[in-house]
Amino acid sequence: MIPGWLKNLDRRWIFLLMFLAVSLPQLFGVSFPERPSRKVLDVFDAIDGLAEGSRVLMAFDFDPASEGELSPMASAFTRHCCEKKLKLYFMTLWERGPPMVQKALDIIASEHPSMTYGTDFVNLGFKPGLEGVIRNAFSNLHVDFKTDQAGNSLHDIALTRELKSLREMDLLICIGSGSPGPKEWVQYGAAPNAMRMVAGVTGVQAPQLLPYVPRQLVGLLAAIKSAAEYEQALIDRYPQLARVDQAKEGLRRMGPQLVAHVLMVLLIVSGNLVYFLGGQSGDAP
Repeated sequence: MIPGWLKNLDRRWIFLLMFLAVSLPQLFGVSFPERPSRKVLDVFDAIDGLAEGSRVLMAFDFDPASEGELSPMASAFTRHCCEKKLKLYFMTLWERGPPMVQKALDIIASEHPSMTYGTDFVNLGFKPGLEGVIRNAFSNLHVDFKTDQAGNSLHDIALTRELKSLREMDLLICIGSGSPGPKEWVQYGAAPNAMRMVAGVTGVQAPQLLPYVPRQLVGLLAAIKSAAEYEQALIDRYPQLARVDQAKEGLRRMGPQLVAHVLMVLLIVSGNLVYFLGGQSGDAP
């Protein structure tokens, strides 16, 4: 027999349970280990296989609206490239993208103070012009980019003094949530110039990019789940990052999702049991 109180359970108790399922893991910092998928490892290996000193473009084409999904990816990419001692070129095609780039620069300043601006990394800043900027940059970088974000001439910066175009990059990394973003970087940059590229996108944008994997895109991260798996792969490869709390942001954000999803499954199963065992059609809560 199904207890009467369960058959007539006030839905507000369900709302309370969902609130607790989401808030308690956040409050206590609950996280669960991830097992990186093959798709995530393809992205990881593309960066981890680069030789020290390789040039990497970091295009941060997103804004605060998508920061929840994409910021952990951007941070993980930044930490990985720093651990590999790669030369980093940051830029954005989004007007509200510079603060996203600045967060990556803050990671470098706090966790890798030995890295020097202009020698190890440079911030090219925001440039309007959509995909036209991409086309020009692969032909002649200095057509649109005369200075860095701070107004310093590119001819006075070691990383850009001799750089003629983005074709000289060893890898393109784009984290994006719309247009222009990874799709435009593939169509107007990576594919026509046979460049290696990886990308990170929001969950809703991933289906648009999947057809490009693995030919035009070596690999693709999609949503916070992939970000958490990438963080796990990064910690497995560089155990010292396990002591850096900020390096586990994606893993922490997956904790509430996992608990909430388990609760949803239990509620669905319970609702069906009440319906079928209660013997009263239409009485399911």
